[in-house]
Amino acid sequence: MKPINHADGCSLLNNKLTTSSLLLSLLIAATPVVLAADNGNISAADRARAKAQAAGKKAPAAQKAPAKFDFEGEFVNYASWAEVRAFLDEMAARHGFDRSELDTLIGKVRYVDTTVQLMKPAPPGKPKNWQAYSARFIEPVRINAGVKFWNENAEALARAEREYGVPANIIVGIIGVETVYGRNTGRFRVLDALTTLAFSYPESPNRTARMAFFKGELENALLFARKDGIDPLTLLGSYAGAIGLPQFMPSSIMKYAVDFDGDSHIDLRNSTSDAIGSVAHFLVEHGWKRDDPAISVYPVTVSPNRAWERFIGQGLEAKFTLAELQEAGVSAVAAPPRNLLFGLIDLQNGSEATEYSLASNNFFAITQYNRSYFYAMSVIDLGKAVSDARAR
Repeated sequence: MKPINHADGCSLLNNKLTTSSLLLSLLIAATPVVLAADNGNISAADRARAKAQAAGKKAPAAQKAPAKFDFEGEFVNYASWAEVRAFLDEMAARHGFDRSELDTLIGKVRYVDTTVQLMKPAPPGKPKNWQAYSARFIEPVRINAGVKFWNENAEALARAEREYGVPANIIVGIIGVETVYGRNTGRFRVLDALTTLAFSYPESPNRTARMAFFKGELENALLFARKDGIDPLTLLGSYAGAIGLPQFMPSSIMKYAVDFDGDSHIDLRNSTSDAIGSVAHFLVEHGWKRDDPAISVYPVTVSPNRAWERFIGQGLEAKFTLAELQEAGVSAVAAPPRNLLFGLIDLQNGSEATEYSLASNNFFAITQYNRSYFYAMSVIDLGKAVSDARAR
């Protein structure tokens, strides 16, 4: 969820969110994951029933007609805030927006406390667990949905692979992890989420930087809506403002989204082709190399002397030779290419043994979508699982 740059939809967030950006449903289950969105599966009726059950009351019957969006929020007179007025003045001066129309629009925006709560630091002390995390994505429902998505979009996936050099299984893995192929694109009004985070971000050491980031995303959301002739209040997305099947943040839509279906319109919400082409374009713009080997991760064992520890946490890039890693006690299970550079990644498993792998350049290109080893490995594993299921 670049997001969280992205796509910064998943890569856009700070350390807490990039290592555990939360699907809202999984957050409620108190399980940390890496995504910035996937909120559409929690309906207002579900929350009402859960609340009633917690209070010992009979849960109300499910309603047939779902709400247009969840988390409607509450009215806050943002138009009276000096910093909001300054932002609107700048939008009018820099981009030619009608100031009175902006006043009308901001009067309809709501404060959403859920977005604030989800941005707060995660409780300390809960160990990371790669196996538990992975199991939430590499499972039958998502794999079967991936097979269906691949079969229905085989031509667009093949064309993206030809034009951008990004394999179909990687694109399928990203869209599957992000939104289960469009099933869970988020039900927050994007303008509500972005305005809340731009001007009401929770107290934290990086609050000023985060507010500046989301103010930029709010600016891009307004520019995107005007460019595409969309009522900005109809944009729905994640609690962080990520949009569509690939969960692009508005700035990433403006920079990296492409019209891949040739209809002269970019639509990441409804066009699977545009989503496919945009994911591939994003990865290329963030370092994906078509000529690198298809396999980008190589399991390894590490020696007891722990000289290899200096290679852990050295940034999201491949910058070490195989020879220097081997000299420090890293032994590959299968021989990786000697002409590539690698990073050493650790996949922690709670109280169980940590798994280690060498990762090459294209693995780290995926982490630019969401800055997490767990995320990138899930994308690779889901894409492979879907490809294997499709071949059977």
